[in-house]
Amino acid sequence: MDESDSRSAIKQLASDLLVQHGYRGMRYAEIAAQLGITRANIHYHFGSKSALVDEVLADYVAATLGSLREVWADEGTSLADKLSQMMVLSRQRYDRFNARGEPVRPWSLISRLRQDQELLSATGRGLLAKFSTELHDVFAGALSRAAAAGEIRSDVEAATTLLVAIADSAAPITIAEGGFSGLEAAYGALARLTLR
Repeated sequence: MDESDSRSAIKQLASDLLVQHGYRGMRYAEIAAQLGITRANIHYHFGSKSALVDEVLADYVAATLGSLREVWADEGTSLADKLSQMMVLSRQRYDRFNARGEPVRPWSLISRLRQDQELLSATGRGLLAKFSTELHDVFAGALSRAAAAGEIRSDVEAATTLLVAIADSAAPITIAEGGFSGLEAAYGALARLTLR
């Protein structure tokens, strides 16, 4: 495995372990054992655990916001379809970490690291704040366009606040409700409140 492949493999496994076990539960020893490398190799690529987490989180935030911008910037898609696409994106991540019939497990790196926020570096905490701010901006822009097109009947800021709350808490909603249907119900309730 070359250096680039090694870095990518370390980051992917670290991301999965962070989602499954949180900051405290992600260990260099487990990464090294699963990838057949040494802990020194991980230190060589990333230095500290904090630096590895920062890089993994930066990649995740960028990818997630990129996917959301793609959905919400499409002016040819109705608001109802955008909400459906949100559920598709969430469902893909949910299914990656949750087998049908099993107890619901964490599936979002962002929501998992919010639980460990006090352990993150200033960079990591900044990335979580950036995610929420940019999420609000993406939704506010799309909902403003939908209001101008007559698609929604409620106040744009109120609808944005609800949408951000649901999207930012998608994983905890599924855990609290015992499955993905809880998230579908939350998005469905938002649609009934806002759509014409």
